[in-house]
Amino acid sequence: MNLMERIEKSTEFIRRNSELEPEIGIVLGTGLGSLGDYIDKVSVIDYGDIPEFPVSTVFGHEGRLILGHLEGKRIIAMQGRFHYYEGYSMQEVTMPVRVMKKLGIKLLVASNACGGLNPSFKAGDIMIITDHINFMGTNPLIGPNLEEFGPRFPDMSEVYDRGLVELLEKIAAVQGIKVHKGVYGAVSGPNYSTKAELSMMIKLGSDTVGMSTVPEAIVARHCGLKVAGVSCITDMAIPDTMTAPTHEEIVKVAESVKPKFVSLIKQFIKEVQL
Repeated sequence: MNLMERIEKSTEFIRRNSELEPEIGIVLGTGLGSLGDYIDKVSVIDYGDIPEFPVSTVFGHEGRLILGHLEGKRIIAMQGRFHYYEGYSMQEVTMPVRVMKKLGIKLLVASNACGGLNPSFKAGDIMIITDHINFMGTNPLIGPNLEEFGPRFPDMSEVYDRGLVELLEKIAAVQGIKVHKGVYGAVSGPNYSTKAELSMMIKLGSDTVGMSTVPEAIVARHCGLKVAGVSCITDMAIPDTMTAPTHEEIVKVAESVKPKFVSLIKQFIKEVQL
């Protein structure tokens, strides 16, 4: 079965099991799945029940789709994402974005937990993603182009919509939430980066480092979706001062950021114009 057939099969199953046609897709990263508690649910579908859909294997990712309403908008939320390091192909990692596009979304909101590289950041801060650097060594658009979704050579000069960045910044200011803006650097993982690698990323302009989001953002732009990205900085990865984090510590910090993350995203969903 080719990729397009897999996408169609997953999409049709979700349509049969939910009457909702979503307009916004949300990817909830490590420790950030609690936003799903605020969605007025129409349908909840476990990834394992969806034909051809990947299954999340990482602690802190619940592994289900929530379809419902949030702040007056129709939402499909992924509680848990898929990562290249889990052994999935890049096409499988990003397949849910294409499925959500087929279901009707116009905007993708991607969140993640990441390490901070900018010395002005600290653990527990939030960063609005303004751009990214792909250090993963591969790309989800490699292979036959899916013409139904987008062109062979899509533009990536503005992956993260400038107007959405400004809206997130404005909402944060009104709510009294300190946020940073910056560049997200994506590595394949699953190991944490060496000090030399981190030094390289800093020199090349990364403000944060993580193992997700970039493949999804690339595919979303290929599909013609608008993209907003929000990072929760769970640890500092500055080479001279860093201490080795554990995944459990990262999840704990992400959990502590929940109130301001939820507040920011809920208001963003309310105010965003589609």
